[in-house]
Order: sequence, then structure tokens, then C-alpha cells
Amino acid sequence: MRTILLGGACALAVLASAAHADELADAKARVAKATQAAGTWDGPTTGPKAVPGKTVIYLAGDMRNGGTEGVSRGVEEAGKAIGWTVRVLDGRGDISARTAALNQAIALKPDGIVVGGFDAIEQNAALDGLKQAGIPYVGWHATVAPGPDPKTGMFANVNTRISDVAQTAADLAIVESGGKAGVVIFGDSNYEMAIGKARMMEADIKKCAGCTVLTLEDSPMTEASTRMPQLTTSLLQRFGAKWTYSLAVNDLYYDFMAASLAAAGQAGTDAPHNISAGDGSESAFQRIRAQQYQVATVPEPLQEQGWQLVDELNRAFAKQPWSGYVGGVHLVTAANIAFDGGPKNLYDPANGYRDAYRKIWSGQ
Repeated sequence: MRTILLGGACALAVLASAAHADELADAKARVAKATQAAGTWDGPTTGPKAVPGKTVIYLAGDMRNGGTEGVSRGVEEAGKAIGWTVRVLDGRGDISARTAALNQAIALKPDGIVVGGFDAIEQNAALDGLKQAGIPYVGWHATVAPGPDPKTGMFANVNTRISDVAQTAADLAIVESGGKAGVVIFGDSNYEMAIGKARMMEADIKKCAGCTVLTLEDSPMTEASTRMPQLTTSLLQRFGAKWTYSLAVNDLYYDFMAASLAAAGQAGTDAPHNISAGDGSESAFQRIRAQQYQVATVPEPLQEQGWQLVDELNRAFAKQPWSGYVGGVHLVTAANIAFDGGPKNLYDPANGYRDAYRKIWSGQ
């Protein structure tokens, strides 16, 4: 009887070990694919000609956020290319300020609006004013899923699929730790997409048999500068050497961790190894390049997405459906940042997207 029990236990252990090895191999394969350089343009190649003479407002949730600011650059660049006037309003990271900026935007009576970097559901009442005014609008990271959002009347939301972004960030922690990561996760429940991404990373880490989710910290991104220094010190005291990896929904959290880690005697290449599931800010690229307190980011192609937002809005003006394009996920580490970061410290794929959109708008 005892022999049978031991044999069964051994068999289960072998099966569990094999399953763990398969999971690790799958994660390695996904990481390898995500770190490849951008290929040829796989986005839209057909669509309506430029609808001329439009005035568009880019309404930013918070221009201090590197992702939101990066997209604004793309919108302004694309707006100039298509022949529109673009104005930027800043919601300054505050709900009431975003509402005020949105009401100001409506009062200015633009032809269209781009909302960038805040939850559309949060502003649903104010956005109803857009619908009543008949002003079409598109969003960046404004809802969880890419594409049209009937609940808010949004013509199209532009972002990568957050489940892919979350899995890629978690995969890297699993792979680099050999399947033994002790992880702290940073999310923000003020944004449905942000807390959803954090919970997806939590679930992905929990699938790894040898990994541990130490805690999921719900900390507002808008308060990162004041919260993160003390929170970092507290987490070090709480978990010590068990804390080997961090996963955050945005690079912004890591902007304010370095001083606390250094004060605790942690070198820039020591644990915790910080990985961000978006957006690919300039400061994040600088840290990764210098190998100081951040090992990777899963960046959005911010300027490319700015061009897509302008293209989607042009489709709305032309009474045509959204393009249906959702970009793939990408991972930037110290190993590939030389060709993915470039001199601008910004992920800007060399896939010819600018020429592709110009060709669409010119009617060629």
C-alpha cells in the first residue's frame, strides 16, 4: 500500500514538473516573439480620402503621463499631415479637471475629439454632451477593448489587447526567474483598464507553479510621485528578499522608486527587477538602456497610435466603419533597445505606417 502511494505521489510530481516545464517553454516562446523587431506594416492600406479642413481637440487625461503625451505627438503630427488643425487640452490627472476640460472642448465646437488616457465610463455623463452635439470622438486607452464602444458612443478605441500586454509582462518575470518569481503588482482601480490589466498579470503569475504573487497594490497613478517612495520602502521591509520582480500597469510607478531602492542598498541591477505592462515612456527607456531599476517595458507604439486615431476619426467623418486594426504586442529590454528605442527613447516601429496612412488619405 505504501509503495503504491509513493509511486502515485512520484508520478504526480513528474507530471507537475513536466507541466511546469511546458509552461516555461511556452512563456519563453512568447517572449522571443515579442522581442522581435517590427516587420512590414500590417495595418490598414485602404480607407477614405482625407476629409479636409477639420478642427480636432486632443483631450489628454494627464499630460504628465508619458503614454498620453506620446500619443499627443502622434495626433499632432498626423493632423498636420492630413491638413487639420489640432488643439491639445490637459485634464491634469484629476476627475473634475477632466470633466471641465471635456466641457470646454464641447463648448469650442470642434469637428471631432480624441480622448487620450482616461476611462470613458468615468466621463460618460459629460461624453453624453458630445453625442447630443453630434461631435464624433475616438479614444486611446479609453475603454478595455479596442474598437467601437456602444455604451459611450465612442467611434473607436485604440490600444493593444491588454490581455496580451499583461501576459507578455508576466511571461518575462516567469522566464527570467526560471519560474520562481516573487512578484509585487501595481495597479490603479480608478481606471477599469488599469486594474483589469493588473488582475490579468496576477492571474498569469498564479498559473506559474513556482511563482508567488506577494501583493497587488492598488495605488493611483496620479499620486505616484507622493505614494511610491514610501510604498517602496514599506514593501521592502515587508517582503525583503522574497520580492524579486515588480509588474506595473504603467512605467510611471517606476519613476519614483529608484531613490527608495538605492537608500535600501539595492543597486540598479538588483532585485526587485521592474517590468512595466505599458506605455513605454521616455524615462522608462532611459532606465532600461542604463540598466537602472527597470529591466523591461511593453510599450505601445504611441506615435503610430496617434496616426491611427486621426485615421479612425477621418473614417467617422466619412461615415465609414472603423479600420478594425489592433496592433500586436512588443517587449523592449536592454537586449533590443538599441534598435527599438532609437535615439528618441520612444518605441516608434520602422514599419512604414506614416507612408501607409498618407497614401490612404491622398486617395492613391
